[in-house]
Amino acid sequence: MIVKWRKSSYTGGANDNQCVELGRLTPGAGIGVRDSKDPDAGHLTLSAALFASLIERIKQDSESRA
Repeated sequence: MIVKWRKSSYTGGANDNQCVELGRLTPGAGIGVRDSKDPDAGHLTLSAALFASLIERIKQDSESRA
């Protein structure tokens, strides 16, 4: 299966390489997270539940800094 990677909407655009990319792995395998500057270096695999928890934590941290 070919993973379709996408950059965060918070990046500076398609040519911005200072971000992470996300990709849905095979069904049931979770979410892949990789460094956009070195996509061939591999990726971190997170379960859907762990990924959701990570996003919630990022939102909480962001709100507490505002």
